[in-house]
Amino acid sequence: MGRTRIKICGVRDEETAFAAASEGADAVGFVFHPSSPRFIEPEDAWEIIGLLPPFMASVGLFVNASVEKFSQIEEVCPTDLSQLHGNEKEDVVRQCGPAVIKAVRFDPQTIARDLATWSEVEEVAAVLVDGSTGGQGLAFDWTLLAPHLAITKKPIILAGGLTAANVGQAIHALRPWAVDVSSGVESSPGIKDPRLIGEFCAAVRAADGG
Repeated sequence: MGRTRIKICGVRDEETAFAAASEGADAVGFVFHPSSPRFIEPEDAWEIIGLLPPFMASVGLFVNASVEKFSQIEEVCPTDLSQLHGNEKEDVVRQCGPAVIKAVRFDPQTIARDLATWSEVEEVAAVLVDGSTGGQGLAFDWTLLAPHLAITKKPIILAGGLTAANVGQAIHALRPWAVDVSSGVESSPGIKDPRLIGEFCAAVRAADGG
């Protein structure tokens, strides 16, 4: 099993991006959903992307955006990957591809169907499984997801309520390709804490080595 990749989502300033980079995160996410406390204007996100070190990925997060709105933002701030975190239909996901991270909310009744559906969509690069519709910091019982992982051909990104205190347990339970954290490294909604980012990244590395 290779190392677990790390994405710090909800980046809104240079300090947070630099903290993520210096602590070894693999990607930073920019939220383009206006109602989120982590929202950032595409123009501001593009300035931060220009400061990222080589090989650090950028991810734009959208929630039920139209293809037209998605395209408008992509023209201003083209990111390496696009995370669709709403109830987007398959045709929308295809039009927003390639390199789409499709987020789904974990529900024992629907997770198998969701994983099977997005596994067959070529434009989907990975499936992110969250404990909520996103940004709410809600964890779920990771052991309930484990039996379903064989369904998908796509890399799995785990999100939802992850912190430095529990990410090791999550990694041991699922061995996901990556983990995605936002509220778990914040001092208040939308305000990232560099110390917490460092602790989270260190906890991931410890879990990979354990």
